[in-house]
Amino acid sequence: MSESAVSGILIVHKHAGVTSNDIVQKLRRLYGTRQVGHTGTLDPMARGVLPVLIGRAVKASDFITAENKRYTAEMKLGLETDTEDITGTVLKECTQIPGKEAVLAACASFVGDIEQIPPMYSALKVGGKKLVNLAREGITVERQPRPITISALDAQRLSEDIYRLDVRCSKGTYIRTLCADIGKSLGCGAVMSALIRTESGPFSLDQAYTIADLEAMTETERNEKLLPLETYFESCPAIHLPEFYARLARNGCEIYQSKIRTDIPTGTLVRLYRGSEFFALGRAGDYPGGSALKAVKIFSL
Repeated sequence: MSESAVSGILIVHKHAGVTSNDIVQKLRRLYGTRQVGHTGTLDPMARGVLPVLIGRAVKASDFITAENKRYTAEMKLGLETDTEDITGTVLKECTQIPGKEAVLAACASFVGDIEQIPPMYSALKVGGKKLVNLAREGITVERQPRPITISALDAQRLSEDIYRLDVRCSKGTYIRTLCADIGKSLGCGAVMSALIRTESGPFSLDQAYTIADLEAMTETERNEKLLPLETYFESCPAIHLPEFYARLARNGCEIYQSKIRTDIPTGTLVRLYRGSEFFALGRAGDYPGGSALKAVKIFSL
């Protein structure tokens, strides 16, 4: 398959011990294209769902990275580290572990719209430098709290000091920091000791392939694992445009709904088709001539 024809979404089951960028590099080799990008970093120790965009699908990254996530994590109480996970340098230990009811109540208190201070060991940039690089130099800088949403958090006690967390959360949530903050609220400290991302937007672990799986496949088999880009946007209304209007949309023109007899509410994202070809994402908006659809991301010309 030529580079120009390789396009779609690949759901990867990232293994522990590698970075998300390592996965991208392996897929560039396997699919023979530089047009590969992941949609949300997973820590090297973490496993789980990593949607990867290949070919012209990389243009959709802004929309896919904004999706909610679901994680299964293990939280170890009685420990604080510089990285907020089990791999870091131990800063403090505590032998007074709160009881189950107190832990469950603390976890429940974090559900909802909250603020979280990003950890120093993260890929966020301050002043053009990644926080993780500053942290490795022993530098700590002030970080501003960021709003996040924990839509659900279920905790299960595995042992006196280990709890399994099932977390549904918004983009930008650090599970390491969530564990550390729960530990602070309990007064004993806590770290993340394991992490699996089980869902990313509409994609789940049962759709995912490991790098080992993909390496064992033929080229044809690997290409068959690519999901069409439009599968991600199935919840958006599909608008099939006649050739004339499809050409206008590709050229950045507004397509007035009165002309194509649609009535899409303002602000709604839509899938724009030319015949059977999904070529762009559009959005309904109000313009001087009335309500119209306009392409906001064109995937093929």
